[in-house]
Amino acid sequence: MASPETGTKADISAPKRDLAYWMKFLFIRLGVLPFLLVIAIVIFTMMSDNFLSARNLTNVVRQSVYLMIVSLGQMFALLTGGFDLSVGTILAITSVVGASVMAAVYATMPDAVVLAIAIGALAGIAAGVAVGVCNGIGVAVFGVSPFIMTLGMSSVGFGIALFLTGGVPVYGMPVEFGEFFGFGKLFGVPVPIYIAALLALVTFFFVNWTRQGRYFYAVGGNEKAARLSGINTRMTLFITYVLTALLAGIAGMLLTARLDTGEANIGASMPLESIAACVIAGVSLRGGVGRVENVVLGALFIVLVQNGMNLARIESYLQMVVLGALLILAVIADQIRLRYLAGSQD
Repeated sequence: MASPETGTKADISAPKRDLAYWMKFLFIRLGVLPFLLVIAIVIFTMMSDNFLSARNLTNVVRQSVYLMIVSLGQMFALLTGGFDLSVGTILAITSVVGASVMAAVYATMPDAVVLAIAIGALAGIAAGVAVGVCNGIGVAVFGVSPFIMTLGMSSVGFGIALFLTGGVPVYGMPVEFGEFFGFGKLFGVPVPIYIAALLALVTFFFVNWTRQGRYFYAVGGNEKAARLSGINTRMTLFITYVLTALLAGIAGMLLTARLDTGEANIGASMPLESIAACVIAGVSLRGGVGRVENVVLGALFIVLVQNGMNLARIESYLQMVVLGALLILAVIADQIRLRYLAGSQD
């Protein structure tokens, strides 16, 4: 029979696993995203009866495609300890160049619709990748800060896009381009969702199952140690910004198909939204930490919040306030989570 003294010691040493304990445990393991998701669903469900309808949720997934693809690219930059502020410019210049080339080829050869779409899309994506090449050279070769390099290229790119179009939308693309890539469906599912899912899968296997994918984490975790380990850090940084631009370029062409015009003023909010989606999903601003599947959920969350605010008829200016506040909240939560992790390892 245990003595009263023994029983008292056991009670003192036993951990208290109450609700606060489990919430802290989930926060450390999963981050702030699940909590924000539950709060958003509860609030917007109370504010609108249509929020949780199948039609609205399908619309949210379709609308999140563009941000999701850009965020996957932004994740590469964040993993290496930088970020890309020029993703909005890449969307704009991709849209303008792609639409202009596609319209010109289609006007010359009206019967070659597939050829016009292919050449236009490739030209647009190549223009976007060119911005990424400039970013990569500036950061990897000349050692320019990612903030300065991508901010400068953002201004350069928007200026070129406006110069090419004079601020006027570009028309004249084949109707089939918008009908298939913008509004088309396969087995009842919008075509852009298939493309986004494919890109997410490719990114997942590239990051987790290839040597180059692990290099992104190594360079972001400790660039000097990665260099001493034999990793070509300059090439890794260069590839990072090229991949970021490639994904943003693909998103730019899909958005062009959706709008059915080439626009020089699209993507202005994309840098903030893509960084917010990544940070809320647990991608560290210090580099070296992040998961592809969480970034997909982070982009869905951002669009879900925007959709809920639209249904609740919240003004667009206030939506910008909410988005910025979410980004700050996610960064603070990330700092608190890192402290908990450091405390648990002591």
